[in-house]
Order: sequence, then structure tokens, then C-alpha cells
Amino acid sequence: MPGYELLDKKEFSQVSDVFLKSKTLFRMGFENQRKGIFKVKEFERNFAKKLKSKHALAVTSCTAALRVALATLKLKKKDEVITQSFTFVATVEAIIESGATPICANINETLNMDPDDLIKKINKKTKAVIIVHMLGVPAQVDKIKTICKKYKITLIEDTAWGCGGKYKNRFLGTWGDIGAYSFDFAKTLTTGEGGMLIFKSKKKYELAKAWHDHGHENNPKFPRWEDTRKSSGFNFRMTEMQGAVGIAQLQKLNFIIKKQKRNHDLIWKKIRNIPGLKKRIYPKGSEITADALIIFVKNTIKAKKCRKELLKVGISTKILPEAYSWHFAGLWSHIKELNNKKLKRSLKKSENLLRKAVSIPIFVKMKKKQISSIYKGISKALK
Repeated sequence: MPGYELLDKKEFSQVSDVFLKSKTLFRMGFENQRKGIFKVKEFERNFAKKLKSKHALAVTSCTAALRVALATLKLKKKDEVITQSFTFVATVEAIIESGATPICANINETLNMDPDDLIKKINKKTKAVIIVHMLGVPAQVDKIKTICKKYKITLIEDTAWGCGGKYKNRFLGTWGDIGAYSFDFAKTLTTGEGGMLIFKSKKKYELAKAWHDHGHENNPKFPRWEDTRKSSGFNFRMTEMQGAVGIAQLQKLNFIIKKQKRNHDLIWKKIRNIPGLKKRIYPKGSEITADALIIFVKNTIKAKKCRKELLKVGISTKILPEAYSWHFAGLWSHIKELNNKKLKRSLKKSENLLRKAVSIPIFVKMKKKQISSIYKGISKALK
């Protein structure tokens, strides 16, 4: 967290190409005036190459990416999609917008989907599973992929926080059938807003490409106003300005993750011997993006005290505990599909873990003084 720390003349140069040379903000068409400049297409090609994938599609957000991914499955009204109870509300919103029913599984000490609870949630109506690599730590995706393969269920990876991370030497987002990424302003890479999809299946990629553009197949045999189409869709197109910023940001991905990992390790080395805390579990084979360092303390009182003491020394927390209600499905009473007592009872395991968790944000440009302040705040809170 986050790419916005490194916005500089490289992004400006890419955007300048659009305004000074192409003068085209739309991602396609207008060939006569754009002088061969297609920033979104270039971003897609570079992203696919970076993650060793064949098919990438840029969209307006990760929420849109999830919605487009689900559109390729042609879900019906009673179909179910399972995701995890600890995620941003957008994951569930995308499921509801697709017409399916969201089912929320518990998390374990990795703070990602519990494969054992996933199995309990699967039935004949289950069509897809969306795992989330929360705050840059991989889910146990190998186990979950095996489960999905056994039951012939589509696996989608919500990799909003995991761009550039790996699990067992494979990039996060490339394990499942479809991977979704976020480029909002507080993510590892940013285009202000924006998202990306990667696909194993060319057929699903083509479906998604058309669906995100009102059904346009962009058939080269016809002008756009006479374009062919086989289905309806929606408008989730990325703009050329966003694509331009993405090209520059992607070149910085390795550097960002390297620095965040370094700062993650420095923070943990500083605080690990403080009595009364333990670190979130990272699955064996994880290469984290180090978006945040999450620790468990004794209870929710201690967690809130950690935030209070960190704020006093000029350091905030991230999501836990302050934005807990936006990231735990058991509290989403505003979503009618999740507003029931049975669901809340079933997620007690997740709730117990999250209420005693403290998330320390990690930046690329962290100073030694900030790391010392983190130690000071946590020490005082847990004294």
C-alpha cells in the first residue's frame, strides 16, 4: 500500500501521450486520429505478460471485474456463489448484482476462506466460489482449487489486495479460472479507479470483453455502429487515461512489493517480542504483497486500545478494527440477502477472530521513526 506514493513524471509522460499525440480518451476506435496509441490495450498486454497469463481485460473497478466475471457464468436466479465472510462489501454486491445468492463461509487464522467450512457450504445450487487474498496474504488456494475441481465449480480469485503476490511460485489470480484485480487509489497499483481480469479460457475472455462493452464484439468486419452482438451487457470500459497511468504503475510493481516486504519484516522484528500478541498465519509457500501486518491480541478491548495508542503516535490502523463493519458479512444488515440471524450465528468463528485483530498498514516510504512509533503504540496498549 499504495501505488499513489510513487506517482511521478512516468505516469505524467504516459498520460501526456494521450493528450498530446492521440487526443483520444476512448479505449477503442478513432484509428485515424489516435496515431496507433492504445493505452488500455497496451496495459492489458503488459499485465498479462507480467502475470504469465494469456488473456487480460481492463475494467472500471475490481467490483466491475467481479461482476463481469460472474456474467460469463450465465447464472440463474436460484444459483449460489460462495465467498468468505471477511472481504470488502463489494464482493457480495457483485454476486447480488449477477442475480445469484451470496453464501458466506468462515475464515480461519489466515483470515482467508476456511476450506473446511467451504465444503460444508457447497450444494447442488453452488456455481462458483470467490476467494479473497485479504490484505495481500494468499488464501489456501491449492486446497480450495481441489475442492472446486471435485464439485465442478468455477473458482474466481478476488485479488484486489494481492496484485504481484504469489502462492507456491504462482501469481495470485492465476490459480483459478478467473482472477480479478483492483487499481483504486489505496491499492498496490493505482489508476485512481480501475480493475483488471485475467482468464484461462479464451471463450470466457471473449464473453467478458463483449459484456463489459454493452455486448459489442468489436468485429473487424464492421464499423462500431454496425457491430455484431450475441448478448446484452453493460458499460465497464476503462479509459485511455487510466490505461496510461496503469502502464507506468505496472513497471513499479516489483519495487513496491520489495519495499513493502522489507518494511513488513522490520515492523514484525520490532514488535514480535511484545507480550500478548501473535501474527496472522501465512500459508506455507506464501509470497505476500505486504499490504498490511495483522496481529491478534487478547480481545476486542485490547484491539481498540492498540488503535487508540497508535493514533496518538501518528500511526493509523487499516480496516481492523476501525472499518470492521465494512469488511465482515455478519454485520451487513443493510443487505437483505445477508440480514438473518442464522447467518450471523454461523459466522461466530470469523467474528471471534476479527474482533481481536489489529491491522498495521505498510507503506513503501516508511521511516525508522514510524516503525519505532508502531512499537511504542503497541507496547503501551498491551502493557
